[in-house]
Amino acid sequence: VQLQASGGGSVQAGDSLRLSCETSGHTSTNYAIGWFRQAPGKEREFVAGIARSGYSTKYAPAVKGRFTISRDNMQDTVFLQMNSLRPEDTAVYYCAGGGSYAYTEPSLYSIWGRGTLVTVSS
Repeated sequence: VQLQASGGGSVQAGDSLRLSCETSGHTSTNYAIGWFRQAPGKEREFVAGIARSGYSTKYAPAVKGRFTISRDNMQDTVFLQMNSLRPEDTAVYYCAGGGSYAYTEPSLYSIWGRGTLVTVSS
């Protein structure tokens, strides 16, 4: 099973981006999916998560109200819609899979994909 994050880019503050997390080798519907990010010189932090069922989501306080996580089981893809982007959102974004619930702890996810870089300039 592999996860691949995509959709990153360079934008201005206030712009929007939609990240995608695609799975290969196995269906993503078998896993909860979490988005994490890591800025230069900082630790990896939780951004958003969605339960395997898709009925439960969690957000970090810093992104709540601006970011939305969703999953399209037909496409086997999880999305992270990011609106009103800020310079402090600049980071490499990773998606991770594992378990059933929207965990905030990265160690509870067993599958990690390569990240996608998001750069927000002021």
